[in-house]
Amino acid sequence: MFVNPLSLDPRNANSLWGSVLAETLARSGVRAAVVSPGSRSTPLAFAFARHGGIEAIPVLDERSAAFYALGMAKRELRPVALLCTSGTAGANYFPAVIEAQESGVPLIVITADRPPEMRGCASGQTIDQERLYGSHVNLYHELAVPEANLPLLRYLRQSVAHAVERSLAPFAGPVHLNAPFRDPLVPAQDAGLTEAFAAGVDWEGFFAHVAPPRPVAAVSQVPVLPHAVRGVLVAGPSLAPEPQALAAAVGELSRRLGWPVLADGLSPVRNHAAAVPHLVTRYDAILRTAAAADSLRPEVVVCLGEWPTSKVLRGWVEASGAPVFMVTDRPDNRDALHGPTRRVVVPLQAFAEGMARAEAPNGYERLWAGHEAQAGAALDARLEAEEALVEPKAAWILGRRLPVGTAVSVANSMPVRDMEFVWPANDRGYRVFSSRGANGIDGTLSTALGVAYGAGPAVLLTGDLAFLHDANGLLSAPRFKGSLTVVLVNNRGGGIFEHLPVAQFGAVFEEFFATPQEVDFAGLCAAHGVAHVHVEDWAHFEGLVSSLPARGIRVLEIAADRKRDAAWRKEAFASAGRQS
Repeated sequence: MFVNPLSLDPRNANSLWGSVLAETLARSGVRAAVVSPGSRSTPLAFAFARHGGIEAIPVLDERSAAFYALGMAKRELRPVALLCTSGTAGANYFPAVIEAQESGVPLIVITADRPPEMRGCASGQTIDQERLYGSHVNLYHELAVPEANLPLLRYLRQSVAHAVERSLAPFAGPVHLNAPFRDPLVPAQDAGLTEAFAAGVDWEGFFAHVAPPRPVAAVSQVPVLPHAVRGVLVAGPSLAPEPQALAAAVGELSRRLGWPVLADGLSPVRNHAAAVPHLVTRYDAILRTAAAADSLRPEVVVCLGEWPTSKVLRGWVEASGAPVFMVTDRPDNRDALHGPTRRVVVPLQAFAEGMARAEAPNGYERLWAGHEAQAGAALDARLEAEEALVEPKAAWILGRRLPVGTAVSVANSMPVRDMEFVWPANDRGYRVFSSRGANGIDGTLSTALGVAYGAGPAVLLTGDLAFLHDANGLLSAPRFKGSLTVVLVNNRGGGIFEHLPVAQFGAVFEEFFATPQEVDFAGLCAAHGVAHVHVEDWAHFEGLVSSLPARGIRVLEIAADRKRDAAWRKEAFASAGRQS
């Protein structure tokens, strides 16, 4: 008689195979699986649904499902499994796989498949899935067709455990397992043959060594940096698992070197400001003035993590010709500026602790502080007085009024740039998420839902086109566990293009770039049972975001004017820069 302490399902080879795979994932630290419905993936869908250590979450639309899993993995920086059937289902995962690879997020992508004899012969729902995601994964492996024999199950266990390890090291990213299955796909009894085999296996011993992967130690030595120079620390976007510790390390580095810290809007530093001396957040406005940019020219630049969102800041660094040290935990090339850059693979805390202390600052940090105070005061005063529903003020208010510790997702295009421009330095411990790996608008809503799933109240700041591009994310509303407030800035088109040279080309610009839309968002939300509120004015908005609901999804729509707001930004930031 088979005794089953691990919830293995021995009714047939497929069901046993699926439950061994699920158990290996669970013991390797995987706690959730996002499952897209389909037939060929049935053995694994049953295995995930029945495993007590893995929460299985069904999401109908595959593209939405992939970004949902991406958001969940971002929040915890723990691998999340993602399962679909054969055919084009896996192709819908591709945008999220690319984003996971570019932004360093661990995903275990499992695409079910037909067995080899059913490929290349017009069998239904079958495409070539081998190496479907090309170079955009840390690992690809096609699993064997399931059999109930111990050598193959050992192979399965080791292959899956290795896949989890490769999703985290040498740097985090997606892995792809292609999983073929023959019929029967459902857990039907095979006359007790598999059960008899399973009864003879010591399953506790079989899984005894499987455990979550250990971190891989960095290898670079801490470089010796000159202290008596005009040096800047650039704190780029970061998905740090402990944001407060990252800010403390950046602060320690700033104190030891005596250098200013230019902190991206997506850096935890902005939301743990007390830990960081010489903090600068208004650099984008300051560096728009040629005289200020020239007077502040650096002699050494240390980039902590990724390059910042600000094109103005990146251009200033590039034009300086200063040597750059890029401190990162990734082994790939992250220097899009192609400057005189040395990559330093070392934990930030070790980098800070290994740095010698400067005898005294050279005054460069005070020069930056003066510009920061003047530009910040000018911009804050203008935003405080602004009564019109201009887009940047939404980000400015969120950074001041959201409850302490709120998780904030931000869409690409104009929302992330508005955050860069006006998000204030604060000590409210916000944790900010954005898909800056590939910088696309794919999956914006679904990613935010994944970030918010099973956690405290969260917020998404998005434009109308990013929201519409992922409107199928609303299909998850009935099963969503958590609270997400969507701040929807509706400027009826692609506002970011108003800032580009193409904006001068009249009708072609308006139709093919601005892509105006006239969607009734209140009706769209009602169709999905999601609450919708039209924001009346800024006082109304402040009241809506100062406290967040405990559960559910709600959309706060701000009616904006993209042409007016583009002109507002240009004038306001140029004016603030001149003030400095």
